[in-house]
Amino acid sequence: MIRTLLLATAALGLATPALADPPRLVKKGDATQLVVNGKPMLMIAGELSNSAASSADYMAPHWARLRAMHLNTVLAPVSWELIEPVEGRYDWSSVDTMLKAARANDLKLVILWFGAWKNSMSTYVPSWVKRDQARFPRAELPNGQGVEILSTFGADTLRADQRALAALMAHLKAVDDRDNTVVMLQVENEIGMLPVARDYSAPADAAFRQQVPPELVNYLVAHRDTLVPEMKAMWAERGARTAGSWEELFGPGDAAAEVFAAWHYARFADGLAAAGKAAYPMPMYVNVALNRPGRIPGEYPSGGPLPHLIDVWKAGAPSLDFLAPDIYFPNFTQIVDRYKRPDNPLFIPEAHNADNPIVPANAFYAIGEHDALGFGPFSIDSIDEAPGALKDAYAVLDQLRPMILDAQGTGRMAGFKPRQRYDETVDYEPQVRDIGGYRFTIAYADIQRPTMTPDTAGYGGLIIQTGEDEYLVAGQGITVTFKPIGDGPGLAGIDRAHEGVFDAAGNWKPGRLMNGDQTHQGRHIRLPAGTWGIQRVRLYRYR
Repeated sequence: MIRTLLLATAALGLATPALADPPRLVKKGDATQLVVNGKPMLMIAGELSNSAASSADYMAPHWARLRAMHLNTVLAPVSWELIEPVEGRYDWSSVDTMLKAARANDLKLVILWFGAWKNSMSTYVPSWVKRDQARFPRAELPNGQGVEILSTFGADTLRADQRALAALMAHLKAVDDRDNTVVMLQVENEIGMLPVARDYSAPADAAFRQQVPPELVNYLVAHRDTLVPEMKAMWAERGARTAGSWEELFGPGDAAAEVFAAWHYARFADGLAAAGKAAYPMPMYVNVALNRPGRIPGEYPSGGPLPHLIDVWKAGAPSLDFLAPDIYFPNFTQIVDRYKRPDNPLFIPEAHNADNPIVPANAFYAIGEHDALGFGPFSIDSIDEAPGALKDAYAVLDQLRPMILDAQGTGRMAGFKPRQRYDETVDYEPQVRDIGGYRFTIAYADIQRPTMTPDTAGYGGLIIQTGEDEYLVAGQGITVTFKPIGDGPGLAGIDRAHEGVFDAAGNWKPGRLMNGDQTHQGRHIRLPAGTWGIQRVRLYRYR
């Protein structure tokens, strides 16, 4: 099989593969980095709209425009129905065309595997799966009606999905092992049950009557002190039992039903990831469609790796490297705070549509404050002809990549933005960060509290310490003051502050020296609203 793939590679004009290490995740201090071709990588990314990658003609003009927006990574779907239109016969033309285009434009890819489920539904599976309900059973409602969602209790469904993903990974190993164009893979897309909390088919009902699997109980016991608050309360309120039914451990009705659904989705995803990694190991994750407050399971995709179900997924899917939130809600900071954990590096594969003015600040916050592996707003292809603020912000992140990667996991970097709440009100109170020997206070839009608009909510930035008294301050709509901490003189001033850029070789090209009115005669560093920029600052202490 591999020889056949190599011959096909040569015929398509793709690079002849050579032995190489696949992409991998590596710990650096308290951060995790993606290492590609032996070097750490920060994914300055965007996710294509769902159908974009299915057409080479549609995508042809977009690749160069995406690179010109300073992206280095594109998240692109590969759908099961396109690569296996006939069972056991694979068509790699769409994958190979995408690889060639990405390489030609110096872009990396994160493959989104649209297999058994995409946004809960099973609409990207091949026709031969859709039409054979006996072999590939559907989930059912309580009245026995089937839904357009494959059941997790279909053994043939898992085996067929595993074979297809393993074939894809083997193909990538054959044609991409040297280049590492593909750096990660997303397993399915926004898994979850609709419009009820769980599958009510006969096999599902039988499983629900059984005892909670010991693997889940053992995880709860071992992680009792670090369980997420919702899971800890749900389990503890019923005596933290170590044996019993789903309802005995997790409560009646939708509570137990959703934990049950999460467990079986996690087990399916784990089996899929394990099969894919056996063919070609690289980082794999599952993304999540978040739930709105006040909604019940089934009104949102029930059983996905939601904040209150992270522990179930960690127990049920150890083959996954992390769980990644898709964030379309305004309370971005609160959400990412829950997904950055010692056992879960942060990656935002999908966020507000790419033209939303809040997107750049979210990227700076995730990367600066939480050492995110990367950030990717949705429907990136829809704005690449008129990219606006995102292009400018990504240009700054692109320049800062080496410094960001060097600072990750060291405590020498912080990100910030106004904290929005779910009701879209915004907290513009100044924020404080201790970095090196100084305490920085970040205020938004000078002294006056700005009007709460999408533009002002998009203020933000990051600070990176590059030397004992040297810092890079980047962002927009921020005013930064500072004072010393620790031993030594108790006052701080600005020795020098330059605006400027880093060129393609990483050399600093200073612009204006900002030691006068622009710094209020040495009182603060100001990056005005509406323009994403960088200032290189050297502080000093005095009495």
